[in-house]
Amino acid sequence: MENFVDYELLAAQLSALTEGVPYEVANLSNASALLWEHLPNINWAGFYKMEDGALVLYPFQGKPACIRIPVGRGVCGTAVAEDTAQLVADVHQFPGHIACDSASNSEIVLPIHVNGKIWGVLDIDSPMVGRFTEHDLEGLSKYVAVLEKQLEA
Repeated sequence: MENFVDYELLAAQLSALTEGVPYEVANLSNASALLWEHLPNINWAGFYKMEDGALVLYPFQGKPACIRIPVGRGVCGTAVAEDTAQLVADVHQFPGHIACDSASNSEIVLPIHVNGKIWGVLDIDSPMVGRFTEHDLEGLSKYVAVLEKQLEA
């Protein structure tokens, strides 16, 4: 279980970092840094926010990334179009995958909702095929719930 992550602890740490802090970019910067520090075998962790009908790059950790992703394109755009998390074992098998970093082989994307609407997504990439599991999806859903609560405040 080399990729095991204690998501309960991670969500608690995020809550402690962001509670009562009214600065969206600062909170998301810390949220991506926390993931970067605690998730093994990843090469990108960050956020895209819906702006002008597309996903626009927001705070992240990792190599430079795509700046604008249309809804329905790639893993992130599909997560928004379908309003559902995407757990992709091999991005090279995903129709329309957008290769921001050619080293990425698997990806997990979770929609973030604020006041009942999609605010954007949490996106995490890995150089390992099959890096993300249902455990990650369940744990990151709790992490996103902390963010949603903070973003609605």
